Amino acid sequence: MSQADLAIESLSPHGAEAHGAGVMEESPFAIPSSKLVMWLFIISDACTFGAMLFAYGFIRNSAADWPQVFESASIWNSLLMTFILVSTSLTVLFAVKAAQSEDRAGAFRWTMVTAAGGILFTLLHIREWLSLIGQGARLFQNPWGSPMFGAAFFSITGLHMAHVVGGVVALIVVGLSYRSGRYAARHIEIWALYWHFVDLVWMFVVPLIYLLNMKR
Repeated sequence: MSQADLAIESLSPHGAEAHGAGVMEESPFAIPSSKLVMWLFIISDACTFGAMLFAYGFIRNSAADWPQVFESASIWNSLLMTFILVSTSLTVLFAVKAAQSEDRAGAFRWTMVTAAGGILFTLLHIREWLSLIGQGARLFQNPWGSPMFGAAFFSITGLHMAHVVGGVVALIVVGLSYRSGRYAARHIEIWALYWHFVDLVWMFVVPLIYLLNMKR
């Protein structure tokens, strides 16, 4: 074949397609872009929570009068909230398994159970907030000791609660969309990653915010 024929073939649609297939590189990532975006969000969010918990530890250790305000009732409430979140990690896993098995009814049911657990967690958290506010706790003042206690407690637990509320809304939307056939199993799996992250963060919040601030 002459050089002219080669040039004509490379300009033709089929020739260009074959040429492109030969030089096309494989994607450097082994996961879909939507899951990659969620992982990047989780990593950046983990840095945010890590920075806040580090700052909280620094402030707490530098304050001579850091209050220890949580009584046994508050600790039991936090343990109940922990049990609920750990349980929802299991239920969202059931939702993912059902979706992967094309069991739309089962996936929707377990997704809604997970969302219900998140709502219950939020209600218990709000009740705890109202209790502390009723005792005089504010962002920069409280009747027990260092005024930074309120800022640390409400900012860290508030940010986590906002993530729970956002996750509940996302799970409800994704569950309804999956049941109607507009979403696939991978959408439930992606938001399950987010929910597991929210649960993991709470495992750090409980000992640092609650258990270390128990009344003795």
